[in-house]
Amino acid sequence: MAGALYRKYRPQNFDAVRGQDHIVSVLSAALKKEQVGHAYLFSGSRGTGKTSVARIFARALGIGDQDTYELDAASNRGIDDVRALKEGVHTMPFSSPYKMYIIDEVHMLTKEAFNALLKTLEEPPAHVIFILATTELEKLPETIISRCEVHIFKTPTRALLREHMVATAKEEGSELSPDAADLIALLADGSFRDAHGVLQKVLTVAEEKLI
Repeated sequence: MAGALYRKYRPQNFDAVRGQDHIVSVLSAALKKEQVGHAYLFSGSRGTGKTSVARIFARALGIGDQDTYELDAASNRGIDDVRALKEGVHTMPFSSPYKMYIIDEVHMLTKEAFNALLKTLEEPPAHVIFILATTELEKLPETIISRCEVHIFKTPTRALLREHMVATAKEEGSELSPDAADLIALLADGSFRDAHGVLQKVLTVAEEKLI
């Protein structure tokens, strides 16, 4: 069992995304109709698939890795970081139809950084798409929210987490009993990433194929 399970089983296309059909259907329709917005806001608790869906959306648009930029606002939250981003958006993509900027934990930006970002969101270059992701929507200025197409990610149910962990364990050559799967789902507390983390610990110490 090499590497982290949550990375190994991160969804690579919309069909593999679990529990977010209301978002997948809208984004898929936008792609089909070629009516893609310039700014999206993904809100939801940790481990619900916000970054995964953003990356899938980028690939579906034909945006390569070198034209996809991921910024963690928790550690790049100041005005200088956003100014650097503002300068970068005006350069054309290397080899893709668009450049995509995925800003995670966007609620961590400073007030000055938000003001600088707002100007870019109001008049973005035609070749740029923003996806802002947050676990705390209430901390975002209304001016930022109003410039974005907002998608609220649902917290996965225990039943969905249980089903997903049974399938993952099977892929890893093990079998989870119903009680074991239910306990992992409970400990995951509504997060696919945390469920994979618990399952990985269990598989590491398990001496039998049936757990």
